[in-house]
Amino acid sequence: MTSIRVVAGLAAVSVMGLVVAGGVVSCQELRDAARMDKANLAAEQVKAALGVRGIAANDGSAALWQSLVKLRTRASLMMIVAHPDDEDGGMLTYEARGQGAHVAMLTLTRGEGGQNLMSADFDDALGLVRTQELLAAGRYMGIDQMWGTEVDFGFSKTKEEALENWGNDRVLYDAVRAVRLYRPLVVTAVFVGGITDGHGQHQVSGEMAQEVFDAAGDPKMFPDQIAAGLMPWSPLKVYAREPFFSVTSKGMYDYATGKYAPARFYNYVTKEWTTETPKANVMVPEGEYSSVLGMTYLQFARMGLGLQKTQNGGMGVPAAGRFDVEYHRYASRVKTGEEEKSFFDGVDVTLVGMSSLAPDETTFLKQDLTKIDGLVEQAVGVYKIAAPEKTAPFLRDGLRATDELIAKVEASGLTDREKYDLLHELRVKRVQFNDAIVQALGLSLRAQVAGKADGGPFTRFGDGAETFVTAVPGQSFGVQIRVANGSKVPVTLKAAGLDSNAGATFEDAGAKTAAKTIVSGEAYDDSFQVKLPEDAKVTRPPFTRPGIEQSYYDVADPTLRNASLPLPALTAWVTVDYDGVEVKLGQEVQTLHRVTGQGTVYEPLVVAPAISVAMSPSAGVVPLTEKTLMVSAKVKSNVKGAATGTVKLELPKGWTASPEKAEFSLAKDGDSVDVPFVVTPMKMAEKAYTMTAVASYAGKDYREGYKTVGYAGLLPANLYRPATYRARGADVKMAPGLKVGYLPGTGDEVQASLENLGVHAATLTMNDVAAGRLSGYDVVVLGVRAYAAHPGLAAANGQLLQFAKNGGVVIVQYNLGNFDYGPYSYSLGDAEKVVDEKAPVKLVVPDSPVLSWPNRITERDFDGWVEERGHGFMGTWDSQYVAPLETHDPGQDPQKGGLLVAKTGKGAYVYVALALYRELPEGVPGAYRLFANLLSLGKTGAAN
Repeated sequence: MTSIRVVAGLAAVSVMGLVVAGGVVSCQELRDAARMDKANLAAEQVKAALGVRGIAANDGSAALWQSLVKLRTRASLMMIVAHPDDEDGGMLTYEARGQGAHVAMLTLTRGEGGQNLMSADFDDALGLVRTQELLAAGRYMGIDQMWGTEVDFGFSKTKEEALENWGNDRVLYDAVRAVRLYRPLVVTAVFVGGITDGHGQHQVSGEMAQEVFDAAGDPKMFPDQIAAGLMPWSPLKVYAREPFFSVTSKGMYDYATGKYAPARFYNYVTKEWTTETPKANVMVPEGEYSSVLGMTYLQFARMGLGLQKTQNGGMGVPAAGRFDVEYHRYASRVKTGEEEKSFFDGVDVTLVGMSSLAPDETTFLKQDLTKIDGLVEQAVGVYKIAAPEKTAPFLRDGLRATDELIAKVEASGLTDREKYDLLHELRVKRVQFNDAIVQALGLSLRAQVAGKADGGPFTRFGDGAETFVTAVPGQSFGVQIRVANGSKVPVTLKAAGLDSNAGATFEDAGAKTAAKTIVSGEAYDDSFQVKLPEDAKVTRPPFTRPGIEQSYYDVADPTLRNASLPLPALTAWVTVDYDGVEVKLGQEVQTLHRVTGQGTVYEPLVVAPAISVAMSPSAGVVPLTEKTLMVSAKVKSNVKGAATGTVKLELPKGWTASPEKAEFSLAKDGDSVDVPFVVTPMKMAEKAYTMTAVASYAGKDYREGYKTVGYAGLLPANLYRPATYRARGADVKMAPGLKVGYLPGTGDEVQASLENLGVHAATLTMNDVAAGRLSGYDVVVLGVRAYAAHPGLAAANGQLLQFAKNGGVVIVQYNLGNFDYGPYSYSLGDAEKVVDEKAPVKLVVPDSPVLSWPNRITERDFDGWVEERGHGFMGTWDSQYVAPLETHDPGQDPQKGGLLVAKTGKGAYVYVALALYRELPEGVPGAYRLFANLLSLGKTGAAN
């Protein structure tokens, strides 16, 4: 766990992830490293930059001013929400960037159950995508982020349903741990914990924000956290945003159920009910203009929200102007009036206010804090946007004084609790001083995997040679770093090196014998030779679950609970001396490749296995009448060069595969191949069977693979899964010889799942539809939200209707929005949904062809469904449509709009909002039986 590197004649030691110049590590630092915070969620250590291209407001003079504002206050705040895009971004940006508060957000889920307009990623893959989206938005808001272990299992209409899936203690545990790590003075929420929040998961987040107010400070609550090194923490105040839906004469509106209920609100701190709508105590002026940002705080936040595209394709930026948001106070440990100017009324948030954490200390604490505050005030007084380095001497002295105060606190006779609380806030200040000096001096660090430069005459105009994106265990490669000084003040490079969470070792390929002084406009270049061990850790999410039936994640390493993503594989760190104080800069080592239209794309280096093997989809059905089935293993190489090996299937007893073992040969890094197998099962029964693909390369067997999820412009993430295929025997029949065309929507695995039925659906393009090239098909299927994915589809809709009139079958999967493209009118209305996957289904027209041929559908076919019954049910429809079934959640009116079928000319038109796109990839037999009937509809000679 310790690596030594020598740069500029000085040693720097990495101990448990800490970079300490000079090789001296205090006992306190060792204790800190052992705390439950490998991911630096408490923000007590300098953070490494994520990428190359940042946000202008986060660098230079603009960032320096914001750092100076932060240095003047100890205000801190945490918001708790349920999903990505739930946040009140305008408020968070106003507090973090405008008021200088230390701000974090805890998001309970990663939005796995949401919709996806951007890619074919759903469930855990969608969760990773939405995680990256929210992290990107957070870089605009200027906040730190944490996550719960809860999984968004789909839309929940009640808080009780959400807690039944998650368990109250699990959610509270995550919230308590987050608060104890970050130690905010104020906790806020978007939701109040009642039915005005709608979504049951929203309600849970509102409740937890209030429950954590007392729970985090109770040492008897989750004592394992205390034993692991976290101290209790009691926030001083807790707020929630005013309810979105006002109380009317009808009562409170619950948008989750579309019904009204009597007005009742609950305070989870005081345990009291009231019939009065919570009154506003604080108004946040989110529409206030920021001259630093060049726009309002709300506008800047919305630029970040616009990066969260999966749910709605991206949002715009509102016009400037007043935009006030009101918050209600649920509890306070300090005296304050009913009308407050800010969340921190009644709280001393000056630097000297830290002394309240050790009220009996009178010999040095207030005096030293006053000195530090005075130095920051002087820096503020000399700040000039064109000469930010004028603030540097005062920031230098402030950092030195903070270090001295930290040492005094550590050596003092204060109680352990007092030391813990003070050291947390002082370390946060030290990081802010460090960052402010970096900004004042225009210091920058760039670290990239070394590429092979072409050496041509235009090399100097580029930004580096292309590199590989994924490293593999056992690989050696170079890393180049550049440290630049943009100010007129010289600095001395003391140490430079790398930290690895993958177990890499490295040597400095360009070490100098003396310290290097970097003057204005100059840069220092260095290079390292990196070696990954054969057992290097791959870069994978620290949170996993065995299947989507489990509504929470397991986290094997408890120190990474609440972490956003895996720790970086490789990070470059440098320490510079500025007039006697040490300043640190870090950057995750970058790869770069060029993409037409995007230019150079920078991504942090990841480590992955040399060979990835997967079976996709990972589940399906096998008709009982099938004698053989086709499966395919996808083998991908990350080897830097040619890779030759074999792949085989491990099968249930008595099953055979042809070939028994297949060879693969991949020419270069990134190449992949689909290896087909014909599997002959023993007599099939209506039960589950598992097959596993095993790839062998260079003496090692590989039984798992990864899928890179995301879309252009978003940082990718790798989702790992065992290379298994879960096949379930099913009594499912199909009309023979069907020719099916599939127009993909916003992304699903339905087309691939049809292979289980022996249907090799051809992929259609918008050109095919627009030109009416459909006559060769019996059935045309539209992927989910196809009209949103293809803006030109509405104009080409007449071709689909003509295809149906001519005798074809058109199957339209669920859509949202203004949608009315059938042969007869219909309306989504409020776009009803049935979210209980166990909701009873009644067959209203059991003899309808879609329920009777070639498979007789019964209520048993709706057993074992996952996440929901369906989304985007029709609200009203013409009498020409037949609605053969109905279902509903508890308390919901019967919903018949999940499946509509109509004759049109010689053919048929089907709208299906039932969540087949979720069920088919999970191998739900009844979903296959129903879809087989829909596909076979044209062979019955009647649509109803």
